[in-house]
Amino acid sequence: MAKPDVLLSVKDLAVYFYSSGVVKAVNGVSFDLRQGETIGIVGESGSGKSVTSTAILGLIPSPPGKIERGSIVFEGKDLTKLPQNEMRKIRGNEISMIFQDPMTSLNPVFTVGNQIIEVIRLHQQVNKKEARIRAIEMLKLVGIPEPEKRLEQYPHEFSGGMRQRVMIAIALACNPKLLIADEPTTALDVTVQAQILELMKKLQDDLKTSIIMITHDLGVVWESCQKVLVMYAGNTVEYANVEDLYQNPLHPYTWGLLDSQIKSDTVGKLPSIPGNPPDLRNDIAGCYFAPRCKYAQEKCFTERPPLIEVSQEHMVACHFQTVDHRLKREGGEVSE
Repeated sequence: MAKPDVLLSVKDLAVYFYSSGVVKAVNGVSFDLRQGETIGIVGESGSGKSVTSTAILGLIPSPPGKIERGSIVFEGKDLTKLPQNEMRKIRGNEISMIFQDPMTSLNPVFTVGNQIIEVIRLHQQVNKKEARIRAIEMLKLVGIPEPEKRLEQYPHEFSGGMRQRVMIAIALACNPKLLIADEPTTALDVTVQAQILELMKKLQDDLKTSIIMITHDLGVVWESCQKVLVMYAGNTVEYANVEDLYQNPLHPYTWGLLDSQIKSDTVGKLPSIPGNPPDLRNDIAGCYFAPRCKYAQEKCFTERPPLIEVSQEHMVACHFQTVDHRLKREGGEVSE
């Protein structure tokens, strides 16, 4: 049962796709999110980040997808058990999403104003005039100049950064309690990325919205999040406060992600994690990361490591990171 101050509680979530075998896209993800808090979900492409967010929104296509087990409790309601008509009332209203690519997420044949107004009128009991006023307010809120004029324009008349601001305006138009941002800065240049992250932080402070930030960029997590969930091949491998993860990362996969980040003193070839993620159609007895882990031993290939709490709010799934025994990483080197 979720704690009283927890807005969203995901427990042992598993999402499978039945196509040319069983693809275990998400296989046992758990985390809690409090009001006004931001959690980052990180990992390579195909690790299950976007599938997790899609499951929260109740948008897993069926067939071929199915939530096999687990719960998604939002404000005391298990979303996995709600009928679709109830989920439609929550989706876009209480839980909203900024999709990955602002270049393709907006409908090119409707004005920006039509697309914002449609969302407002769908979920709020207001007439068209009131919805238009609200749409103008939202464009002002996200920093778009001349909002009355911009409301009548089409997506192709906006730059990439401005389209992303429109996407944020649409997502926040109904004052959602939870915002899911799926790679919100991927298609943008570095300067615009910083502006969008700063904007999201300001809006969160103003509106007290909780945020799930899905990204492959640990720099974005450091700037924006309080907690971080590291996913690999559909599994949670580490879960911690951001400061703990950066100062004392415990999972070898997390070490690889951190080492792969470009730093100010980076010279020559960037470090990478050797090998490839596993085929999720195969049954894997042990740790999914074992074939790519240079510290793996026989036990890693035969037994799945449980996700255990090794210190306060710091959890890891690794046979060699326990309360009593740790592999220590200092300066990129690992020792007993």
